[in-house]
Amino acid sequence: MKRTFPLIVILLISIAVLAVVNLLLGSVRIPIGDVCSILLGGGSNEIWNNIVWKSRLPQALTAIMAGAGLAVSGLQMQTVFRNPLAGPSVLGISNGSALGVAFVVLLSGRLGGVALSRLGYLGDAAMSVAAILGALAVMLLIVWISQKVKGNVTLLIIGVMIGYLANAIIGVLKFLSPEEDVKAFVVWGLGSFSRVSGDEMILFVVLMCVLLPLACLLVKSMNLLLLGDRYAANLGLNIRWSRMLVIISSGVLVAIVTAYCGPIMFIGLAVPHLARALFRTSDHRILMPATMLCGAALALVCNLIARMPGFEGALPVNSVTALVGAPVIAVVLFKRRNDEVQE
Repeated sequence: MKRTFPLIVILLISIAVLAVVNLLLGSVRIPIGDVCSILLGGGSNEIWNNIVWKSRLPQALTAIMAGAGLAVSGLQMQTVFRNPLAGPSVLGISNGSALGVAFVVLLSGRLGGVALSRLGYLGDAAMSVAAILGALAVMLLIVWISQKVKGNVTLLIIGVMIGYLANAIIGVLKFLSPEEDVKAFVVWGLGSFSRVSGDEMILFVVLMCVLLPLACLLVKSMNLLLLGDRYAANLGLNIRWSRMLVIISSGVLVAIVTAYCGPIMFIGLAVPHLARALFRTSDHRILMPATMLCGAALALVCNLIARMPGFEGALPVNSVTALVGAPVIAVVLFKRRNDEVQE
């Protein structure tokens, strides 16, 4: 506990600092005094007002919420399957989102002549709805299968197979679609925190503010699942029901984030390991908030690098998450292993 509180405070301060830096830096430099004035409603430069309110602030809030959601989803999957390599996409839910978007971007253009993705705001809304429906369809299939099979390994393999099947269908749609539609789908698949703005951003933040606290209600069940199915059942836990609730929570988080930001990789897999290494505990009462904060901080760092001055536009978030996160996680895990050997 002595270690937990200072680390939580440091993470909160880091997130606040990173959020401010995200508002300051970009292809257009805005002084910190003007940023503060704009946030307080007194900005006089219309261009800077639009940059802060319509671009940088929505990106920062989206990164915080998406990073926290994906990190919690990864922690839930690793707990349910007791597998350190499990992540938000392990059950094919992200692939289900991609398949839904593929139908909107690729198949609609093939059948109707004009893809829904080219219809401005209507196209963006159609892609978001399709991503959610695709993810929820796969999630419901996984939940139904989880009631039929007993072993976590079997469920894991079935989820991976569903992902492969979705990718196969997407591959066929790509082959049959015009080059312009394929390019639009590939760009969506690179992931971005810049797609959410205005009312969409408000809705996204509200949804995540509801879903993340609900995920925290499963902390007790997740702690018991770590003990093993037999021991947890002896303590009175309904294994199937608890496992299904955790999978649903993880799946909904992935579905919402993917719908608004595209498939963001690596954060959900790596951040839980980072949180465990920093806080040196397996207690989910500590790990859950720690994972949220670590995920939000890492997402802000990645968003900042993707928009650094010198880059025209923004780099793909998925490329940045791997480039930034992989070395950090490798160092943390090696350090943790060396500490265990010394002990």
